[in-house]
Amino acid sequence: MIRAEGIRKRFGAHEVLKGVSLAMAKGEVIAVIGPSGSGKSTFLRCLNHLETIDAGRIDIEGDTLVATDAAGHCRYAPDVEVRRICRRMGMVFQHFNLFPHLTVLQNIIEAPVTVKGLKREAVVPKAEALLRKVGLSDKRDAYPARLSGGQKQRVAIARALAMEPDIMLFDEPTSALDPELTGEVLRTMRQLADEHMTMLVVTHEMGFAREVASRVAFMDGGELIESRPAAEFFARPEHPRTRAFLDSML
Repeated sequence: MIRAEGIRKRFGAHEVLKGVSLAMAKGEVIAVIGPSGSGKSTFLRCLNHLETIDAGRIDIEGDTLVATDAAGHCRYAPDVEVRRICRRMGMVFQHFNLFPHLTVLQNIIEAPVTVKGLKREAVVPKAEALLRKVGLSDKRDAYPARLSGGQKQRVAIARALAMEPDIMLFDEPTSALDPELTGEVLRTMRQLADEHMTMLVVTHEMGFAREVASRVAFMDGGELIESRPAAEFFARPEHPRTRAFLDSML
């Protein structure tokens, strides 16, 4: 579903990603963990073309988003192709990014109507079904200002699912929430995992990584240090940096 090879990304003099490679198969749930500033979120944003890379290659479901040519230049697919490829991925951000002037239902149907050109009457039943899925049917006509942080994030998940993506990317979806609101978002994500949605999740939630992820990838200092099945990762981490991080977190 995703194959990233040798991804490098620099902001000025600071190299944030130093040759990160990761491949994931259909139905996998990969949790990407690591200390703050390790490049986790930047890597996720590069996959979805929210950031451009300086070197490497990214393939999404067999289609090349970007590749480095023989001269060392990154060549992206044409804009139309980039948009088509990126539509296969839904993105859930740390800070929700809901439109405050739209109701919950309007937030969910906005992209299918404006981006995909679908008819409102065709989209609304699907949006209502997604609200039932995330347990927010009663908030259909509410505005974001009337929702809790956990409710806003569940609306954001429903909004991403409304585009019918093949892959879901989550960028620390619970880090802006109070602890008591984190559980309701993680339950929604567990449900998606049970339905075999392909998910790449940047998270600090070790319980989610241990219980839900099929694989855990540890990043530090712009490098992917270790990637293993979740049970093995937590029981027998191989790299000293991984062991030190887990000792500080668990």
